[in-house]
Amino acid sequence: MKATKIKMKPGCGTSNNLLEIDSIFLTGCSEDGYYKKDKVYDYLKKDSSNSIQVNISPYPNLIPVKSKNDEKYVRSMANDSENDNLLKLPRE
Repeated sequence: MKATKIKMKPGCGTSNNLLEIDSIFLTGCSEDGYYKKDKVYDYLKKDSSNSIQVNISPYPNLIPVKSKNDEKYVRSMANDSENDNLLKLPRE
């Protein structure tokens, strides 16, 4: 599966904070579409063989993370990119 675009929370359209992502558009799954970040987190936690890549080279996998306030979200695996690759996807 691929993450191809993101939708930010209202008023956060230009933010570079992963916690302000509302939903992620996934392709290659049973139904292509937007999925809330906590649902993507749950999907990735349910089975470690599940993988979703960010559709930007080097195509890092998404990994589930919890904030210090216990909020579920996802980020891409670290690489030499300055900002998380997930935040580089097109936004709606």
